[in-house]
Amino acid sequence: MYMVLLTKGFFACAILLFFFPITSYAGSIKDGASGNPGEWYIGDLPGSVTEEKRPILFIHGLNSSSETWYGDNDMYDTALENGYETAFIDLYPTKNMWDNGELLAGKIADMYNHFGEKIVIVAHSKGGIDAQSALVHHGASTYVDRVITLSTPHHGSQLADLAYSSWAGWLAGIIGSKNDATYSLQTGYMSYFRSMTDSRREIGTVPFYTFGGTEWGSFGSSLYWGGLYLNSYGRNDGAVTVKSSRLPYAQELQVGKWDHSGIKEGSSTFSLFRPYLNETAPLAAFGLETAAAAEETDPAAGQYVSGGEYTGRTRETVIVEPGADAVTFDWITSSPGVDLKLVSPDKKTYSGFQAAKDETEVLEGSYHHTLRIDDPAAGKWRLEARSPGGESYLLNTSFDSELNEKISATVNMDELKVKNKDARLKYKTDMTITHYQNGQEKETKLRVKKNSDGSYQLPKLGEGVYSLTIEVEGTYKKAPFARTMISSVYIDHNGSVYSEDF
Repeated sequence: MYMVLLTKGFFACAILLFFFPITSYAGSIKDGASGNPGEWYIGDLPGSVTEEKRPILFIHGLNSSSETWYGDNDMYDTALENGYETAFIDLYPTKNMWDNGELLAGKIADMYNHFGEKIVIVAHSKGGIDAQSALVHHGASTYVDRVITLSTPHHGSQLADLAYSSWAGWLAGIIGSKNDATYSLQTGYMSYFRSMTDSRREIGTVPFYTFGGTEWGSFGSSLYWGGLYLNSYGRNDGAVTVKSSRLPYAQELQVGKWDHSGIKEGSSTFSLFRPYLNETAPLAAFGLETAAAAEETDPAAGQYVSGGEYTGRTRETVIVEPGADAVTFDWITSSPGVDLKLVSPDKKTYSGFQAAKDETEVLEGSYHHTLRIDDPAAGKWRLEARSPGGESYLLNTSFDSELNEKISATVNMDELKVKNKDARLKYKTDMTITHYQNGQEKETKLRVKKNSDGSYQLPKLGEGVYSLTIEVEGTYKKAPFARTMISSVYIDHNGSVYSEDF
């Protein structure tokens, strides 16, 4: 009798679950999202849902939230109008791919149970790295049909290297951009992540498709300075280079004229990845590099970087070599109120710096004051800044000059060497290292001794990220010049070195 009652109770529960399924989502996005990490939301049910259309999970990037897909963005409306079920999740906006990947993996399983089928992930920026971490390292590949990444820095961001450099570190700390997420996006650490990820068998179970952008916005816009800095590393969208947006085993769907914000808008890219949202979509060609992947050239030494803190007034001097086609001065601060004056070698005075709030994600919260000079006079340019109180600043000077292509640097094992590509170039170098372990600064501006051949041996400071800043000063065609090269390497607990050339 007891067994009969138990059996009847089981079927009654099953019936209740069928008609009233248990769901773990926080609600509908039309009711608003809380922004709490781990909560996920569903969009409205389309009027007609066909069987071949997979549900879409949209994943946001660094310093962002689920609202990025439906607030001032037509991506959600476009997906709904095209008959797709949708889900949106809030991850930790400032945590690394390991934490977000673990959080995301459990929620993807819940979404699979909710929709009753595999999902397609569409991820913007760092969200693509978080998604890959969930699939490869946290077991979520079972529940995902394919992944589409929109300007994801799969190989890291040189802007993250800059944020952790000895020049920008204090500014990044003040505006709050030194966090686990930015730390993990340094190119050295991402080289380590790639080595830990790309060799895993899970890589072959879920196809990846990528998009990259090439627009920065207009001069003085919030993404322009990021594009200007990254221009030394190749085409970019103001926050991520095209080269970094690619994976050798993914299918690149398109590189287009989008900036880092516009690439995630429905009117920009939905129609291009829509064929890959369906159950019958073609699979990516694993192991085959796209034909365009080899077009990127070596990074160019196109920057001079300096910075510091001051109260009231300060002054910076920048050397511009003869023959430079243009030079752009970008004075980056933690507050919008700064009075800037630029004085040329022939005593001409320039003002009219354009101000914009940063939207590159990496230095979010800072302000840019930018001025471009075409056909600049050769010699020493002087910038004078005045603020009512204390201020932190970073000066990034970008050169449009043939000299940019004459210098490069590479890391081979634990040795760094600056390369001279022109006999007319005479210079000396100086390198400092800031060492981080688990995001915490251990050594600041540690000066590195130069070897007899001009190379630098990386010090043995243990596991962590080594932020490298190389100052290059010398003459080109007998005229003075100055450049700064910034990058990072990661050294694991076994002493293995991971880096990108710069």
